[in-house]
Amino acid sequence: MKDNRLSDANFWVILLGLALLLTSAIWNPATSASGEQFQKPQGPVILNENVNVIGSIIHLGDLFDGVGDKASVAVAYAPEPGKRAFFDVNWLYRVAQQHKLAWKPLSLRQRSVVERGSIVIGSEEIKDHILAALVEKGIGAEFSIELNNNMLRLHLPSDSSATMAVQDITFNPNTRRFAANIVAPVDSPGSTRTRVTGKIFRMLEIPVLNRRLAGGEIIRNQDIKWIEIRSKQTGRNVITNETDLVGMSAKRGLRMGVPIRISEVGHPVLVVKGSLVVMTLIMPQMRLTSQGKAMENGIDGDTIRVLNTQSNKVVQATVTSSGQVRVIPISHIAMN
Repeated sequence: MKDNRLSDANFWVILLGLALLLTSAIWNPATSASGEQFQKPQGPVILNENVNVIGSIIHLGDLFDGVGDKASVAVAYAPEPGKRAFFDVNWLYRVAQQHKLAWKPLSLRQRSVVERGSIVIGSEEIKDHILAALVEKGIGAEFSIELNNNMLRLHLPSDSSATMAVQDITFNPNTRRFAANIVAPVDSPGSTRTRVTGKIFRMLEIPVLNRRLAGGEIIRNQDIKWIEIRSKQTGRNVITNETDLVGMSAKRGLRMGVPIRISEVGHPVLVVKGSLVVMTLIMPQMRLTSQGKAMENGIDGDTIRVLNTQSNKVVQATVTSSGQVRVIPISHIAMN
């Protein structure tokens, strides 16, 4: 009889345990009536109005914050590298509804602008590659290139290599025009071909001033820098040799970085008309000096007239340096 009571007690304990387990399963707040698991609340869903992406796909998490594990869901293709795409409020709302996001637009003007990052290859790098390809065809390296589209830039995907190659290049020596295809990035299934055309020009290196000079200033070595210009822009009157500039005097104000013409410079005036000079007369075993007044301008080596301020006589003298002249003896004048 006692054993039967113990058996009945054990039965009811087991039955009560099963009932508690069943109740717990039914009322588990993480389980719905259909048996599906509820997601934990992720906080408010917020639209990102300015988005930067790297790859070729736009994901839900790029456009919205607070979407939880749906962030990796693909929703659209990204624009080309370096370009932008605009998504209006109607499209954004449809995407939010499709993926059951608790988001509503604040106004009909809301939108999201998606820009795809890129590696930029500028026109200067493109020209360098084209010139290298032309040099391989026998064109001299002293040429420069001008593209018909001088603002050309290549935008490559950010996750690619910044490489390019010049293919199918042609050159007309009569017109000096070229055409080529630029392939970038190299050896990539997503590479693009861009048609490039332009012209080459022979370049010449010339000396110019590295600062502004006033009229009358003497040009020194430290005043000169070198620039490259097209050879057709020089003309016959442009100075192309440094020795033709150093020691010369600017006849008028000269600008920096601008080609200098022969007519714009001259030998410096060492003796100015009306200025006082030191006159020197050199004779065998005799050297005399006196003060004089220049009656005309003179550069180095010029023969000018000088008034002797002591005797009030005009003599001829050779300019030797600034404010210095050497009197020509009368015997030499007679011989001449």
